Amino acid sequence: MADSWLTEVPEMSRRDLLAIRQTLDGAYRDFSREYGEGIEAFFDPLLHFLVWFEDLLLATPWWLVIAVLAGIAYLASRSWKLPTAVVVSFTLIAYLGMWEDTMSTMSIILVCTLVAIGVGVPIGIAMSKSNRTQAVVTPLLDIMQTMPAFVYLIPVVMLLGIGKIPGVIAVVIYAIPPVIRLTNLGIRLVDKDVLEAATAYGANGFQRLFQIQLPLAMPTIMAGINQTIMMALAMVVIASMIGVSGLGQPVLKSITNQYFTLGLLNGLAIVVIAIIFDRVSQSYAKRSQQHLKGGDHD
Repeated sequence: MADSWLTEVPEMSRRDLLAIRQTLDGAYRDFSREYGEGIEAFFDPLLHFLVWFEDLLLATPWWLVIAVLAGIAYLASRSWKLPTAVVVSFTLIAYLGMWEDTMSTMSIILVCTLVAIGVGVPIGIAMSKSNRTQAVVTPLLDIMQTMPAFVYLIPVVMLLGIGKIPGVIAVVIYAIPPVIRLTNLGIRLVDKDVLEAATAYGANGFQRLFQIQLPLAMPTIMAGINQTIMMALAMVVIASMIGVSGLGQPVLKSITNQYFTLGLLNGLAIVVIAIIFDRVSQSYAKRSQQHLKGGDHD
């Protein structure tokens, strides 16, 4: 008996473990009851924007939406290959009856990406300016990137219930780490000699950041935005479990009812959106980098 600790795993007693779980669950439940309505009211403008943008996409003629997307693809790539792929892909999506779900998914992804950029880029800038901030934020990003995606749904649903906004928050939390990391990395990789030269010419901190560091770091930041979009699309199916409309719901339905073709087609539609967004963002990043190199050369 004296040597049992060598062979048996030391475990907390069930009573103590239960007490800890009940304490934490009760504290979070009290927090959600106390502040849930206020937090929900805080996100109301975001909900109104999301609903408005989704309605706009659904009300706009399908051919006009495709034309706008093809135009954006051409402006980003300056090539007709990508716009042609956009036209063919989205026409096929519409022909197969997935247009409305695709527009809902695109509205969610756009809103999540805008929120991730609006929150993530300033955090990345703050990390690049302070090693202490980087030391604090980096472990949090590690946790966010390794935590199972389903776990994000639990506190969000307890706090805000089921609906679009809880889904958006869960997607943003899951997808935001790349844009934070790569914003920080891109700014830190800017040549110190360039910054010293700018300082010698009288540039202040604000001018150095917005006229030198961010433009030079833009290809890296765009890579972070690209990865954020990819992760947001990957989270769409999981977010559909808490009421997020779009292509994720048919996929979830196909899992529960074993509809192979339904799940395959909607899954391929998500893949098509991901590939197109990836190519557009990569093309824009390459063009911006070439523009900067051309400017340096001139």
